[in-house]
Amino acid sequence: MDTDEFHIAAPHRELLDQILDKWSLSILNELCERPCRFNELRRAIPRITQKSLTATLRRLERNGVVEREVVSTRPVAVSYRITPLGKTLRPPVDVLLAWAAENMPAVARAREDFDAREEAVP
Repeated sequence: MDTDEFHIAAPHRELLDQILDKWSLSILNELCERPCRFNELRRAIPRITQKSLTATLRRLERNGVVEREVVSTRPVAVSYRITPLGKTLRPPVDVLLAWAAENMPAVARAREDFDAREEAVP
């Protein structure tokens, strides 16, 4: 592995891309509170499409972060819950969210400066 501290090797990059995208974080946030059925997740995250929700849940399940449970009801239902491994994501995600909240004013200024420089270029 490269010694550059900001370098992320391919397997790590793929995993981080899969668990830190916007839909994964929204789903994990919901599942940290309680197990949910598919349609409960859709209602809780209204902008996600059925296709994106399905694909994201499958990726999270494949990575061992979410588990799928078939509930023997009539009709048969599926419930999703966060795994113990998934629960370990909460502290680092909370740190990232706190960093974003603390640094958002600086980021907004940097964006404004960048946009002003871009507009000034002929």
